[in-house]
Amino acid sequence: MSDLQQRLVDYAQEVGFAKVGFCRPDAVPDLPDRLAVFVDTGMHGQMGWMAERMHWRGNAAALWPEAKTVIMLAEVYTPEHDPLAVFDQTDAGAISVYAQNRDYHDIVKKRLKTVGRWLIAQDPESQIKVFVDTAPVMEKPLAQAAGIGWQGKHTNLLARDLGSWFFLGAIFTTLEFDTNKAEVSHCGSCTACLDVCPTDAFPAPYRLDARRCISYLTIEHKGAVDLELRAKMGSHIYGCDDCLAACPWNKFAVEAREVRYAARDDLAAPPLAELVRLNDEAFREKFSGSPIKRIGRDRFVRNVAYAIGNSGDKALLGSILPLVNDADEAVADAALWAVERLS
Repeated sequence: MSDLQQRLVDYAQEVGFAKVGFCRPDAVPDLPDRLAVFVDTGMHGQMGWMAERMHWRGNAAALWPEAKTVIMLAEVYTPEHDPLAVFDQTDAGAISVYAQNRDYHDIVKKRLKTVGRWLIAQDPESQIKVFVDTAPVMEKPLAQAAGIGWQGKHTNLLARDLGSWFFLGAIFTTLEFDTNKAEVSHCGSCTACLDVCPTDAFPAPYRLDARRCISYLTIEHKGAVDLELRAKMGSHIYGCDDCLAACPWNKFAVEAREVRYAARDDLAAPPLAELVRLNDEAFREKFSGSPIKRIGRDRFVRNVAYAIGNSGDKALLGSILPLVNDADEAVADAALWAVERLS
């Protein structure tokens, strides 16, 4: 490792990243075939963007041909509380840990740009591009190729020294650095993540059917959710952490350094009766600066209605009744379903 590369790693960790790895843009040659199988079998559901620009998404080298190295960086957001404890409260909704405060896209991208500017200052002739989950970049396979961790049987990335709770960011650069050895799976015979999934979203280890994934259903899926699945969504109203929280490697999880990832008091276990009353203006105000805002009031309240229907708590009946006449068809359908369940 060159002096510049070591100083880059040190600086990235100094500004807040927990781990840094390096790989070539073409380090995952089987990625196009893996992506094609996922899309061709329809497991991407309504996520049409997965199929669009597949020549870029499946091949990082094609995204920016001038890039010589992909720098993968991990940023920890380990929760201070047990994310599964919320399920003990029938009147509360479950929001994925990463969405219980500020939008990570903004925080991680700003930090990536800080590292990128530092790198350009060391070599003004170099160029960079930064990516945080918003471009056709397959961060998880690249992070495994860069030695950050491995894609577990739940297809998420985990690491022996970080656990499951970390975001990924990428810096593509025209500089050529030494690469890390790709990480291999250390899941062994464990199936904790597969066994805990309420909707059986994993047809096989290391394979995900997004159409059955609660994260997909609550965030990406538009319109009404299938009857079979909505009854299995429990109190999840935005995302799902079940497979992450079940992973035994979390005993090695490290504490998050960024205070803006700490759960807001009103989002760790938010009352369903309050959330279901949100109109568009109140929704936007409550979730300003949150990743939840992007799904809009209608889809969010639809999720809350499903959670109320699954709660078994008849005290929530009064709060859901007004929504059977909601202007949004999916919300009205979800409210009627919840009323029937509680009645």
